[in-house]
Amino acid sequence: MACAAPSMLSANPRASPMVSLLRPCHQSIAIPKSFQGLRPNTSRPRTPRLASTPRSLKRSFVVKASSLPLVGNPAPDFEAEAVFDQEFIKVKLSEYIGKKYVILFFYPLDFTFVCPTEITAFSDRYADFEKLNTEILGVSVDSVFSHLAWVQTDRKSGGLGDLTYPLVSDVTKSISQSYGVLIPDQGIALRGLFIIDKEGVIQHSTINNLAIGRSVDETMRTLQALQYVQENPDEVCPAGWKPGEKSMKPDPKLSKDYFAAI
Repeated sequence: MACAAPSMLSANPRASPMVSLLRPCHQSIAIPKSFQGLRPNTSRPRTPRLASTPRSLKRSFVVKASSLPLVGNPAPDFEAEAVFDQEFIKVKLSEYIGKKYVILFFYPLDFTFVCPTEITAFSDRYADFEKLNTEILGVSVDSVFSHLAWVQTDRKSGGLGDLTYPLVSDVTKSISQSYGVLIPDQGIALRGLFIIDKEGVIQHSTINNLAIGRSVDETMRTLQALQYVQENPDEVCPAGWKPGEKSMKPDPKLSKDYFAAI
């Protein structure tokens, strides 16, 4: 699915920057008192406070952001209607905390083109994610009635057929907005995908534009890497790491064991 963005150019001749060039050079321009952009900063500079770090704490490779990006922060909770097994159910994200990892992915609209290829691909691999104690949730701004009609449509006709995980309805667009994937002027979501750990913290996110489908294999690989480093907090996973391959020690000396082996 591809959508054209509206033109942001104004046809108002008064908005042209050329108007200012017609003023005489000696003419002064009054600056409103409320405008602070050209005023010197006369306030005393604040000395940044340095937080002391206990010697017992070593350098951490776990990032916890204060606001944005969402990675490293608790996943925004939500409760919404969804379609699962051709029935309407309620889904509450926080109910998975302490129990399962969650793959939460957004797609633009039902009955489109790239979307069913992603949705069915995740459904076909659901058993593999289930072995990793992971639930999958798909979200779009469509109603549960649209979700149900799409599930009841055969795949060969562009439908989804029976799915192995819930499709969540975000008709208020509040979920898409809280995860930063909503396109406001179009009222639909970008292809955002988030991996949420059992503590409810977002550990991975990726956002594709509307025309680009996502890789289930890469999502699986990233999930496996996440679970590995959480089970082995003194190790990190290099580029392209897969289960069974050599990991790395985040240490200037010990990391050389990895580089020497590749």
